[in-house]
Amino acid sequence: MATYYDSIAQQYKKSKLLPFRLHIEAYTYFHLLGELGEKSLLDLACGEGFYTRQFKLQGAGQVVGVEISEKMIELARLEEAREPQNIEYILGDVFELGKIGSFDLVVASYLLNYAQTKEQLLKMCQSIFANLKPGGRFVTINNNDSQPPTSYLSTEKYGFIKSIASPLKEGTPIKYTFTISDSEQQLSFDNYYLGTATYEWAFQNVGFKAVRWQKPIVSPQGVEEFGQEFWQDFLDCVPIVGIECLK
Repeated sequence: MATYYDSIAQQYKKSKLLPFRLHIEAYTYFHLLGELGEKSLLDLACGEGFYTRQFKLQGAGQVVGVEISEKMIELARLEEAREPQNIEYILGDVFELGKIGSFDLVVASYLLNYAQTKEQLLKMCQSIFANLKPGGRFVTINNNDSQPPTSYLSTEKYGFIKSIASPLKEGTPIKYTFTISDSEQQLSFDNYYLGTATYEWAFQNVGFKAVRWQKPIVSPQGVEEFGQEFWQDFLDCVPIVGIECLK
């Protein structure tokens, strides 16, 4: 996986500029996160640091990013060198991370959906839980495994679709295909299906006290710029979901 993301790092970075990323994904993410003032934050699967830098700009104190792809980390560190924010970037695998600190928040965008089995998901959640202070929160944006495959093509106008080669069951690959608007280039990568009950099991098993699921919401600016009707297909098929867990 790390080698593959090395090869698509630049394209993936461009995909972060799609309007749905700003007006739905980021807006839903920061809605769940709330006030970040001076909080310590660990960003897992941080990629090239797109959100990591935003967390710092939103007032977070200590910020650490962890990413498995060397090329992604290289891009993040280049941006840190260009515009220093005192963010530490670590090359590492969440499965082998262990405890590296004690944070108010552990966050991730599209990490858990790379678990192919309930055992892998549990290992991810153990790493997350170990790095949280008592009373700390884990907040993530994730593929919504409850989305019916019949609506997988409904998001094409937002710059991405999903597809499957076999019926959904635990571990089935779900292919994301993004179209980068400025060049019409495409990039694809796989997430994996695990049911909501499996996620709830893993969260409970590691000791999270409460779990909240958040449907995507559109920013007022997004409605003003594109109109509510433009976003309705996204809101109806719910391709992504926010999750908040309390330690």
